[in-house]
Amino acid sequence: MAAQQQDRITLGKVVGLHGVSGWVKVFSHTDPKENIFTYKPWLVKFKGEWREMLVTAHRIQGKGLVTKIESFNDRDAARELIGSEIAVLRSQMPKAGQGEYYWADLVGLEVVTTDGVSLGRVDHLIATGANDVLAVKGEDRQRLVPFVTGLYVTEVDLDGGLIRVDWDPEF
Repeated sequence: MAAQQQDRITLGKVVGLHGVSGWVKVFSHTDPKENIFTYKPWLVKFKGEWREMLVTAHRIQGKGLVTKIESFNDRDAARELIGSEIAVLRSQMPKAGQGEYYWADLVGLEVVTTDGVSLGRVDHLIATGANDVLAVKGEDRQRLVPFVTGLYVTEVDLDGGLIRVDWDPEF
């Protein structure tokens, strides 16, 4: 199944093997982490191509998640999934609420200070536990800006492709 990048939202990644029957460990970006299993089917980037795959079983295992994906019935077959991204179609996702944003929508936006100084573009985000952090890649360097609305992030304009921040460009 081919889908354009903007039509997919990445939810996680296959990070390891669990047992000998084809189960794999999954790292989830959803909150709570087990919400990744509410989306069906998954789009999995397998051997460089996005493919629709069906989860046949899943569970919380210790502090992590494990799952069984259809057609991967032994450890050797499942090993090929390690490192594969897991996504779903944007249409499968609920609409973001007021003041809420999907990370995928923030990546690529230009970040500008309240004084009009461009810091660069959002390269990726980092979850720290306390708050998310924008990794902003500029011409001269990368800056890490806490994604705290009202304090550091003063405006998010998805249509205009801009995030305005109250941030010292020297940081």
